[in-house]
Amino acid sequence: MQKSIALIVTVDTKEAEAHFLRDFIEERGFKAPVLDVSTRLSHKSSEVYPCNVVCEKGGATLEQLSRMRRDDMMQTMGEGSGRILLDLYSKGELGGVISVGGNQGTAIASIAMRMLPVGVPKLIISTVASGNVRPYVEYKDILMMFSVADFLGADNFISRTILTNGAGAVMGMAQYGQPLTRSKRPVIATTAFGNTDPAVAHARRILESKGYEVVSFHASGAGGSALEYMVENGYISGVLDMTTHEVLAEVCGDGTDIYTPLRPRLVEAGKKGIPQVVVPGAIEYFCFGAPDTIPERYRQNMTHYHNPYNTNVRASAEELVYTAKKFAEKLNASKGPVAVLLPLQGFSANGHITGTLYQPETDKLFIEELKKHLDPKIELAEYDNNINDAEVSTAAADKMIQLMEQ
Repeated sequence: MQKSIALIVTVDTKEAEAHFLRDFIEERGFKAPVLDVSTRLSHKSSEVYPCNVVCEKGGATLEQLSRMRRDDMMQTMGEGSGRILLDLYSKGELGGVISVGGNQGTAIASIAMRMLPVGVPKLIISTVASGNVRPYVEYKDILMMFSVADFLGADNFISRTILTNGAGAVMGMAQYGQPLTRSKRPVIATTAFGNTDPAVAHARRILESKGYEVVSFHASGAGGSALEYMVENGYISGVLDMTTHEVLAEVCGDGTDIYTPLRPRLVEAGKKGIPQVVVPGAIEYFCFGAPDTIPERYRQNMTHYHNPYNTNVRASAEELVYTAKKFAEKLNASKGPVAVLLPLQGFSANGHITGTLYQPETDKLFIEELKKHLDPKIELAEYDNNINDAEVSTAAADKMIQLMEQ
């Protein structure tokens, strides 16, 4: 079957780029249907998917669209495009998707691409791709390519190179990339930080020696959210959640923590009823950017300067107590087996007695509050060790194996 590389473009302002890409891709053996996401009522579209069709797929007419607030317009066209892409995907016709645009086109394309499963090649060539791209990418495998020059409808020596490089990348992925398929082995998902890496690495080796496939997710907000997504979609057999920092950012943060999750944590495994072993790794600190980004109210707290772009700031006792209560509530809602392991000598390398964030009295408050609210049916074990000691990671891996075998 001849695969399609779908193009998402605001044709009213970028017709030249859309048709240049379409011709380039079709000359190399792919179909290249254009999804015209223009939002002007007067725009006349002759593409495979004209803007009125995209709009209707999003649940509105172009006339209704013209009366919407601009962010709602983008959402409507993004969802309309996403439904068209999903239809192509469900028929086995979609090889990949590429978009070209500025702020508006990037917003629309990212909404559409995030509706596709992980594994489908996705590339956005954008004038805003050198800034903060997390709002566009979230936790999906979207590639962002900076356009270098603006797109103003004129073919030039820069745009020719950027556009053909982008198209070549998507065609290459469509032709040579491996589709995402379910593992033939049971899959254990785990979460990691540099500050918990020794624990996760040791547990991984034990699990792999027993025949499990282990997938680690960096607890960077997007990483933990990706874990929840993969669990929700049935790719994961069990979760060894050893780095739960994102829960602190989720329940106590105001969005300034750079690792704030994009969807609730400690949720999907419980809904699915799959085994969970949870260690509150790196739960004791917030992650901010460079030192000057630390909110004023935290500047007197214990601080670890991780690198020039990342500072770790100790949470307050009140914040940890509140987090422990919410932590317990999330786990109590689980339908499947759950075990919680508590390292009494620190939740991270920084929280070790030799670390810059060592504060055992607030760790103790978190532990006491968690124990108070945790359902007695949930297995709980305490270890007089730091999370990175082999005693903890060995016990966590062994418990994961036990729950999986049960």
